[in-house]
Amino acid sequence: MLDQFIRAVLWLHIVAGFTGFFVAPVALVTRKGGNTHRKWGKVYFWAMTISVLSSLIVAAYRPNIFLFLIGIFSFYLAFSGYRVLRRKSPEVGQSATALDWTVASLTLATSLFMLIYGSMSFTTFAVRLNPILLLFGVLGLLAAGSDMYRFVWPSADKNAWYFDHMSGMVASYIAAVSAFSVVNFAFLPLLARWLWPTVVGAPLLVLWITRYKIKLHRAKKSVAVPAYELTGEPV
Repeated sequence: MLDQFIRAVLWLHIVAGFTGFFVAPVALVTRKGGNTHRKWGKVYFWAMTISVLSSLIVAAYRPNIFLFLIGIFSFYLAFSGYRVLRRKSPEVGQSATALDWTVASLTLATSLFMLIYGSMSFTTFAVRLNPILLLFGVLGLLAAGSDMYRFVWPSADKNAWYFDHMSGMVASYIAAVSAFSVVNFAFLPLLARWLWPTVVGAPLLVLWITRYKIKLHRAKKSVAVPAYELTGEPV
């Protein structure tokens, strides 16, 4: 009976994962702030949430601490990118809630454990995966740590939420592509399957954010407005 439940959860994970994998580009290429972007962005977020939470159930049933840790890290990226939309204006009460603090603290602790576990596991299989744990552990610390800093000391930049949203959602999609790569690109070495999406995607994300920061700077608006209103174009 339990095996049947786990199989059902696994299928839920697969369907949700594929849904998020294929709808994310729709949200990425449509005009930011528009109805299409909002609709498919929500579909992506909830698909990724279901996919990650179901993967945690499977990883707990078939004890796999590596996948369990990676699942928490991946979930936080999407969670952070989504929740920042509710903290656009902390000066008028849109501040972090207990939910934000709880999930960020859990991710911070998980990331620390990833660094410790990745430094102390020396079995043949673990040694092959240690670089992944160490890299994602550092990224998780940076993501959760920077969010917690912003909870206490919000940025003076009125458009900071926009770039935090971009970073979280795109980074979560990079994690989704990594999972797709691990499962389907068996012709690549294990480390390459895990890491090429980060190696390719992270610089592109930095360039994308830099591009819009330059546009905002050049706009020289006396009153800060959402970045998507300044561009007026699909991105």
